[in-house]
Amino acid sequence: MIPFELSEPTSLAAAVKLLNPDDPTIRPIAGGTALMLMMKAGVFNPEKLISLRKIESKYSSISADASGLKIGAMTALGMLERSADVKKVTPLISRTLRTLSNVRVRNVATVGGALAHGDPHMDLPPVLMALGAVMTVVGPNGERKLPVEELFAGYYETVLEKNELIAEVHVPAQGTRKGAYFKVTTGSADDWPALGVAAVIEADGKTVKNARIVASAATDKATRLKATEALINGKTVTDALLKEAGEAAVAESEFIADVRGSVPYKRELMKVYVRRAINGALEGKDGLH
Repeated sequence: MIPFELSEPTSLAAAVKLLNPDDPTIRPIAGGTALMLMMKAGVFNPEKLISLRKIESKYSSISADASGLKIGAMTALGMLERSADVKKVTPLISRTLRTLSNVRVRNVATVGGALAHGDPHMDLPPVLMALGAVMTVVGPNGERKLPVEELFAGYYETVLEKNELIAEVHVPAQGTRKGAYFKVTTGSADDWPALGVAAVIEADGKTVKNARIVASAATDKATRLKATEALINGKTVTDALLKEAGEAAVAESEFIADVRGSVPYKRELMKVYVRRAINGALEGKDGLH
């Protein structure tokens, strides 16, 4: 790595002021698990990093009330995994974190970093999208609310301005909604997936009242499958409907090939795992393959 300047502001407002939207060599750094790999590989050579480690402690905390969770963007994934509030209010997140990377990464990587990095292989974004999470984003002109499902613009791209930072994430309580996250990986259980599918469903028995289904990793960005949702909403789930849902998910997705699989392979995975995610949500089962 080449030498770089490191700034350590003590407030989020001060951190925002240090960012320069016209200088791509200045970057914020939270846990640094992804950024440091890019720097070691020579993919990114910053002149200045803005560390967020010393900003206000409220951005590294989790609180819960009747409406759901408020998660500071600097909260480590390991803290999220071990939180009793998260387990009680959004059990799907707790279950997903068991196979989200390894424990060393989870103890350093942050919620905000997992979102702002824009990597389509991340496990947490599709789950937050399926749960209907909304972020608070702070920039020089104040703060704005942004649903997580509107964050991603493409492969490693987000709609965040270069001088904006994610401050908090609000996750609605899961309540009576049932959820599941299925990931397919040819490596270890905590490896990057070839496909991830999250499903959160409000149902009466096997009849779907309202579904939110999100696919990731096989696509260039985490993508909500709205046509698939519309297909199953208001219907009783049968084997025939699940097969239709798998076909609908393939039809509305734009697949990418990478080291984890070809486009034809991922299309076949999508057919199978959308069905399994819907069934898994209704039965309260997650999956890993």
